[in-house]
This record gives sequence, structure tokens and C-alpha cells, in this order.
Amino acid sequence: MMSEAGTEFWRGLKPIADALKPDAQPEVFHQLAPIDDERYYVPLSPTVGSRPLWISPRDNRWADILWARSAGLVNRHYHPHEVFAYTISGRWGYLEQEWTATAGSFVFETPGEGHTLVAYESDEPMRCFFVVKGPLIWLDENGDSCGHFDVHDYLALCRKHYAETGVGADVIDTLIR
Repeated sequence: MMSEAGTEFWRGLKPIADALKPDAQPEVFHQLAPIDDERYYVPLSPTVGSRPLWISPRDNRWADILWARSAGLVNRHYHPHEVFAYTISGRWGYLEQEWTATAGSFVFETPGEGHTLVAYESDEPMRCFFVVKGPLIWLDENGDSCGHFDVHDYLALCRKHYAETGVGADVIDTLIR
């Protein structure tokens, strides 16, 4: 629900009457994206979950909150496309890099960089907002390709998890744009 205007200078300004163009879909809105309800975090590994926020099958892209309550490991992978990350809380990084992301850190991942995503022990859980343009190419311990994960794999994993936890697989459909 939209907040009531107070004394803001724009008070009384009328909203655009037909804001959505024909064939446009409404925005996806989450009041509290990094919630604590574990049912909304799809396990990507035994220690890290992903809360889907927005999914675009057409562009093979998604936005999510990655969450690790304690030390965690996703896996080794590289992206043939760019990835954006903004850290909300906790500490995380890549074994292949010297930096450690903390609350407020921004990361732009260049296409083709292989890395091992880890969450460090911290007083707060690791929560990071990611925008991923898939696929992810899984890597073995030698850095050789051993599989992939794209938006269709993500959709199937999310639907299955949401159905099993009682959230409802149909919730995922509301995130697709």
C-alpha cells in the first residue's frame, strides 16, 4: 500500500492515469526481500539458499537474495555473462580474489571469470542481492566445465522447493517477467 503524503513538495500531484503501456506487465514488488523465512530460500547447496525475486526466462536472467546463515559454499563456476552483486549483511567472497564483501559492498563480475563463492563466519548471516544473467557453468576442482545451470534449471528448482515447503509453486509464476 502506498504511504499517505505528508508535507512533501509533490503532495497533490496526480499519478499517471494509464501508467502501464499495452502489453506491459506490472512491476514485481517485495516489501522485505531478505526475509528470515527459510521456506523462501531455495537450496543451492547444503549451506546456501537463494530467494528468487524476479525471473526472466526470455533473457535467461534472474535476481535473488543469496543467504548463508553461517559459513557456506555455493560451488565453483563461471559466468559467460555479467553478474551484479550488492551485499546486505555478513561476509562473502571468492577464493580466487583477495577482497571480502561486507555490508554495502558492490561487485561487478566480468564475463568468463571462474570463482568459488564462499560465505565466511560472521555475526550476521551472509545476504547478498544478485542479478545473474545465465547460464552458470559449473567447474570441477581443476577449473574444467562439468555442467551448467540456467534460468530454466532455476525455475524448476524454485517451483519444486516452493511446492515441497508449502509456499506454492505458483508463487514462482508471479515473479516471471
